[in-house]
This record gives sequence, structure tokens and C-alpha cells, in this order.
Amino acid sequence: MSPRFFLTALLCGLAIGQTTQREVRAVLEQPLHSPEVTAHQLHEYILRRLPPPPRAASAAEWASTAQRLRRRFLDEVVFYGWPREWVDSPLRVEDLGPVPSGKGYRMRKLRYEVVPGFYSTGILYEPDPPRRRAPAVLNVHGHVGREGKAIEYKQKRCIHQALQGIVALSLEWLQTGDLASLEYGHSYFVPHLDLAGVNGLGLFYLQMRRGLDYLSSRPDVDNSRIGITGLSGGGWQSLVLGALDERVAVAVPVAGYMPMRGRLARPKEIGCFEMNGTDMLPILDYEHLTAMRAPRPTLLIYNAEDDCCFRAPLVKPLVFGAVKPIFGLFGGQADFAWHENTDPSTHNYQQDNRLQAYRFFAKHFALPPVERELPVDGEIRSLDELRVELPESSLTVLGLARRLAAQIQHPPVPLDPLVRRRWAASQRHKLARVLRYRPAAVTRAWAIDNSRASGIETIGYRLDFDTGLSATAVWLKAFAAPSGGPLTLVLNDSGKPAMAKEISGHLNRGRQVLAVDLLFNGDAAPKSPNPYDKYCRVIYTAGDRPLGLQAAQLIGTARWANVTFGAETIHVSSTGIRNQFRSLVAAALEPSLFSTVVTRKDLTSLSTLFDRPIEYLDAPDLFCLDLFKEFEIDILLALAQSR
Repeated sequence: MSPRFFLTALLCGLAIGQTTQREVRAVLEQPLHSPEVTAHQLHEYILRRLPPPPRAASAAEWASTAQRLRRRFLDEVVFYGWPREWVDSPLRVEDLGPVPSGKGYRMRKLRYEVVPGFYSTGILYEPDPPRRRAPAVLNVHGHVGREGKAIEYKQKRCIHQALQGIVALSLEWLQTGDLASLEYGHSYFVPHLDLAGVNGLGLFYLQMRRGLDYLSSRPDVDNSRIGITGLSGGGWQSLVLGALDERVAVAVPVAGYMPMRGRLARPKEIGCFEMNGTDMLPILDYEHLTAMRAPRPTLLIYNAEDDCCFRAPLVKPLVFGAVKPIFGLFGGQADFAWHENTDPSTHNYQQDNRLQAYRFFAKHFALPPVERELPVDGEIRSLDELRVELPESSLTVLGLARRLAAQIQHPPVPLDPLVRRRWAASQRHKLARVLRYRPAAVTRAWAIDNSRASGIETIGYRLDFDTGLSATAVWLKAFAAPSGGPLTLVLNDSGKPAMAKEISGHLNRGRQVLAVDLLFNGDAAPKSPNPYDKYCRVIYTAGDRPLGLQAAQLIGTARWANVTFGAETIHVSSTGIRNQFRSLVAAALEPSLFSTVVTRKDLTSLSTLFDRPIEYLDAPDLFCLDLFKEFEIDILLALAQSR
């Protein structure tokens, strides 16, 4: 939209002064809140929402609890919104032929469909000669870049497993190897799936589950002896699939996860989208998933001085220590083990860790003991040798999100006044549900700074809300302007200093102004040590929505300002797409509170997020589960007009 209001244009006032942009900017540049305090508030907010640790008085009680958690997490989170016929569709795998292999094993290229139109790939390592009813291991990996499944340490592991007599399947992973393009990006375009109405976590889960489906479908595989292992994101996959699918008998996750309370202590380790699936924490956290492995054999491997994430001494009490009593309920039938790697001690799945995994699988698959790793350095294949071609029509993550979005049809806004009022009430209830909106009131307004110079008076505030979170605001009024006149709330995606020119114009027309930075904006954003997009992700996984929190803050700020400054009317003027939606949602939820709302540098449709596309990192607060499925900008505008 061009600078206009969706109800009426902003009223013009008589010029009463000549406040300059430079003078206003000097006021707005004064910090009112520190990123460290914002981060601390967010930590406390999330900690209050964590599920209690896993507890049980008996093995039977925990087995029942684990089944309930498993079913609820799959139904309410992982598969939320996904068509059931996609989730339950039959396995479709293509064998694309052999890869030159060494003595004692054979390699083959596989391609499989994850959901209709979306494909992934893998390399199968088989013992040669074939074994009857052999054990199998699903080998997964994390964020290894373009090498993907060809990365050296993974090839060594798979070759050794095949030489042990294990059928080893090495899967590709999103944004690596054969799927390395940006349009497969975890933190770039997977959130677009949420926006279109399916939980993005489901794609990750289905991609790895298809590999398990393939192994369990092979007549030469003993379905009672299937394992999984991987490093980093592969460690995450090993736990998640190993906890949720009981076909996984043995799991060896390596440096793959930590519960949220530990990651908040080290915010750079908050993790990517898949680790923070939307609405996960209201049901469970990673100590629960680990406990859901009981009594199946599980070896946790972590590195003492990991240079990526999840250092062993920091993780052990939160995972191994917390979950060991659950395994203990099952007595001698449970094997729950821990290994701390000190050579090389960094983020790795090198020889020491591989030996630990070989021995653990050998023990539980009734294979001969492993004394050393077999030398296979000369048999490592190049990236090109292991490349598996995708179908020309194969969708990327962004392509899949676009396809889902294209199927969404929003019904027209009713024209009949009576029907429209009922429609508006129903839509507001739905909007509040989608955004997890709850009203937020200002509990304390800290007056932190002020000035009286150059014809204007100002007061800078930190506004604390009953949610435990804060926003910042600067009130400005020309000396000559009457008290109690119209007040304009000004918001800008670039923060308060970027509002100087606009605010100067309002002041010179006799308006009082409140320059506002809501949560995740300007000096109300946690800039260090983590960018605000990661904290937005944490809000999503905790079951809330950043946009709902921000709209609540804007509504609460308007009510506080109305009382504090005696404003006869409240107006909103926003610049940028993030504040556009904060303003539209606030006005849609509470249309009688705002006289006018103007949006600049904005979107005309939410579909632009898919079509342009706009990456998650550029506007993380907009990627709410179901938002585009249920709403469009014209619907929000109609709600704001329906008082």
C-alpha cells in the first residue's frame, strides 16, 4: 500500500512550529533498554513455559506416559496440517544403480519421494556377499554443507558397518549435498510451510522416516535389529526418530541436542528451525524424547570441548543425569550409556566416536566385537561419484510451500452488515487463536530520560508488561501544542531513530507523538549474543507467537498512552512490513481503540512472502503457523473497519 490509511487518511493539523529532523533524531537515539535485559526477560518468559522433567514411579507408568507423549507430539506437532494421505502414503523408492565399491560391500544410489513432488536421496551400503536377516543402521547427518552424504567421516562409518555385516543407508539432508540449494534452507524457507498451514517439522521427520521405512521393508533386514546414528543435526535426527518410531531398536546420537533450559544458558546454541519445532515445548523437551527411548539401548556421545554446540560436561546433567532414573526403572533390560569424547574433543564423529558406535551396535546386534576401525581411506568416493540426480520436476522446500499456499482460498468478506458483524466476531476469535493472542497491560512505565529544548518536550520510557516482557517509547510534544490532543503512535522496522523525519512533521502540525519499539524491534530487541530471529523461533516452539505478543504490546501501549497523555484520539503510523502486521493485527483485534492507521513500505498480500520470496530471517515474526492459511491482508483490513 502507498502511505494511506485503510479507513481514512491521517488528519492534518495547523503548522505550529519548525522542529527539525536532526533535533528529534538526537532524542530518539538515546537507548532506553539494553539487549542483555531483553534477552534475560525472554529467558525467564521461556523458562516459565517449559514442561516438567520426566517422572515415573514404575516402568509401566513410564511406558504409558511415553506412548501418550509420542502420540500427542506426532498428532499435534509433527504432522499438524499435513494431509493424512501424504503421511500414510506408500513408500516410493527408485534404485538408480550401483556405485563402484570396495571388497566386501556394495553401494547403490537411491532416490525416494518424501511427499508428493518432493524427493530426497541416499546411498545404500550392503554386505557382499549379502547376509540373511542382517541388522541395519540408518546413517544421518547435519549441517555439513555441499558435501552432504559424501562427507568423509560418514562414508567411513557406512563402509565399516557394511563390512561388519550391517545394511547401512546414508540419507541426504536438507540444504546439503544433492539438496544443497538455498531453496532447501532450514532457516530460510522451511518457516514458509508453517505460514501455509503445515508444521515445518513434519517435512524433516518424513524425510528421515522414509529411510527407516525403506530399511524395514527389505526382506534381507532383521526388523528387530535396526539402529540410527548421526552427528549434530544427524544426532538430533537420531534422537527424534529413535524416540518417536519404536522400530528403531538402537540409537547413537552424537552431539545433537540439549534441552531448552541448557540452550538458553548458551543462546548461540538455541539451534535451527527443526530443533525448535513450532508448539513443541507445551508437550515435551529433549529430556522427554531421550526418556522415550527407554528401555531400548541408547548411547549418547558428546564432545568435551565442542566448538559448535552442546559440550559434554554441560549436557550430561541435563540429559543423561535427568533421564538415567527412567531407564533405571526397567532394570537390567535397559542399556543407557554415555561417552565423552576428548580426542579430538571438538565437534566430530571421528575415529574414537565411531569406535564407540561400532561397539555399541555390535553388542546389541549380536555381532562379533570390534577391536579397531578397518582402514578404508582409499575407498572414499568423491561428491560427484555419490551424486544422485533428482527428477527435473522435484520441488524444493520453497517450491513445496508455494504449492501448498497456491491451494489456499480465502472466502470473500461478507457485504451484508449483519452478516459481516457476525463474521467479524468469529474472525477475531480465530485471529486470537492463530496468534495465541492474550491481552497485555503496562504494569510499570519507567521514565528513563527526558528533554525540554528546541521547542519540544520529551520523556523516554521503558514499558514493562504483565507478561514479563518490555517495549520502549518516547513521548514528544511541541511546547505550543495543546495538551490532550490527538496522539500518534509511530513505529518503524528500523527502530526509533528512523522515525525522526516523520515525527518532526507530526510535531510541527501540533500532534503529540509516541515513538514505540515493540518486542524484537529497535532497542527492545536482543541483538547480542543472538539475533532476534533465534529468539522468535524460541517463542514459536514455546507455543506462543511473536506477532501475538507484539500486537498485545501495541494495544496495551495505546491504552496506557490514552490514560497517561489524555489523548482524545489514538492514531498509528507504521513503516515496514513487520510493523505493518503488528498494526493491522492490533487494529483488527481492537478496532475501536484506533482512529486511523497508516502503513508505509508494506505488503498488499501475504502471498508476497512466498512469491518474492521474503526469507524468514528478514521478518521472523510474520511466519506464524496457519496465518496465511486463515488470513489475508484484506481480511485484517475488514476486521479493523468492523467496529
